[in-house]
Amino acid sequence: MLPGLAAAAAAHRCSWSSLCRLRLRCRAAARGSSDRQEWQRLVTFGSFSNSVPCCTLNQVKLYSTSVQKEGQGSQTQKMEKVPSFDEAENMGAELKAPIIKQEPLQVRVKAVLKKREYGPKYTQNNFITGVRAMNEFCLKSSDLEQLRKIRRRSPHEDTESFTVYLRSDVEAKSLEVWGSPEALAREKKLRKEAEIEYRERLFRNQKILREYRDFLGNTKPRSRTASIFFKGPGKVVMVAICINGLNCFFKFLAWIYTGSASMFSEAIHSLSDTCNQALLALGISKSVQTPDPTHPYGFSNMRYIASLISGVGIFMMGAGLSWYHGIMGLLNPQPIESLLWAYCILAGSLVSEGATLLVAVNELRRSARAKGMSFYKYVMESRDPSTNVILLEDTAAVLGVTIAATCMGLTSITGNPLYDSLGSLGVGTLLGVVSAFLIYTNTEALLGRSIQPEQVQRLTELLENDPSVRAIHDVKATDLGLGKVRFKAEVDFDGRVVTRSYLEKQDFDQMLQEIQEVKTPEELETFMLKHGENIIDTLGAEVDRLEKELKKRNPEVRHVDLEIL
Repeated sequence: MLPGLAAAAAAHRCSWSSLCRLRLRCRAAARGSSDRQEWQRLVTFGSFSNSVPCCTLNQVKLYSTSVQKEGQGSQTQKMEKVPSFDEAENMGAELKAPIIKQEPLQVRVKAVLKKREYGPKYTQNNFITGVRAMNEFCLKSSDLEQLRKIRRRSPHEDTESFTVYLRSDVEAKSLEVWGSPEALAREKKLRKEAEIEYRERLFRNQKILREYRDFLGNTKPRSRTASIFFKGPGKVVMVAICINGLNCFFKFLAWIYTGSASMFSEAIHSLSDTCNQALLALGISKSVQTPDPTHPYGFSNMRYIASLISGVGIFMMGAGLSWYHGIMGLLNPQPIESLLWAYCILAGSLVSEGATLLVAVNELRRSARAKGMSFYKYVMESRDPSTNVILLEDTAAVLGVTIAATCMGLTSITGNPLYDSLGSLGVGTLLGVVSAFLIYTNTEALLGRSIQPEQVQRLTELLENDPSVRAIHDVKATDLGLGKVRFKAEVDFDGRVVTRSYLEKQDFDQMLQEIQEVKTPEELETFMLKHGENIIDTLGAEVDRLEKELKKRNPEVRHVDLEIL
């Protein structure tokens, strides 16, 4: 037999004693280099195979033989895997080590609340008012009486709380009433068409009513719009319209009689002033209209818009025509007739314009004193645009009369009509400066001008001194016109103070009992949701309280937007 087959047979006849001899020989081989050489010799020449027990052949395989038949046959020896000394020693240690009994692992699982996926649209917990429920879901008031009613804080200042309904309940009730979403959609379409028809009939009836009033006379009591022209800026504008209209009429007569370029400029000046002041009166009447859904903040900016258009009108009509007439007078000088009537009209215009200027100055001084501002600062910031326009126009009118009278006097003395044309250019330049100032100041006001820094500081300190507020950020206080201010700020609330405010209104014994009854995560979730919603309501009540406090201490603040940071 081949030597490899003999070694395999000997390995099968091994016993446990041969394994012990292997351990002893392995330990002896580890004592020195000579022993290690012996170990290598044993492994190399096959002596190791004679002592390997059969129970380890499936783990350690030293070598095998393969037989190839080539011609008469040949024998080859193939080495597959030779374990090192350290590997063999580890194998012995594993066999020698006792079996250790392992105790079962104890894993503590942390209770985690399952996250809910609400999706892009979730309206199950939304609240809806009764009016909206009847309009959007075509329900009657009797249908809503069967639903759950919830009292919530009112967003309006005149009411403390109001009743709302769950949107899910309203939707279910609408399906119960109408049967299907398609039937509800058809009913909505029919009601929309009926509403459009109702508005058309209302428009026709209003038109007929106006025609009836025009025919029989309007006996309606004096409205608020008419009363504003008897005091304040409205009164100043009406006085200016009357005086400038008379001045315009007489100046045109003087220009027709004399042909003076300066007199023509003054007539154009008075005409533009009259038209602009009529525009200001329209702006004043519009500015006091009641806010509507389309314009929730009212129409107070109409005064600034009218003043802006007035400034543009002065520049186009007054300055432009005066420059044109002055240039034409320089290019084609014409002889001037007697200027006596012109002097008389200019003198009367100076007196009337001076009277209007005095009325405007008194009104502006009174308004500036009420605002705690200087007269100059009040005018420069255009806090009262209508009166400001009257002041500047009348100032320009007085200066224009002076310039025109001076140039006409020089023309009378020297006989040179060029002085009169220069007077027309001077009046045009004066009107251009006034119009540029009006355009600038009213544009600044329309862009959203901030109120005085001292006033902003006072409002900010009022909020910061409240115990529930930690800090104020991004403060914006905008002048809406007519003494109205809009205040907006980012408020960092103190959660501890808000929570304590909520706890002060609770029964602690009942709350402790609820806490002791909490045993499972579901019960804990119910407890936290209940009191968490109540704390959020308390935070909303704190916001309402601060807004009311701001408006109470600062009457000019009409709109307050406090955003929770």
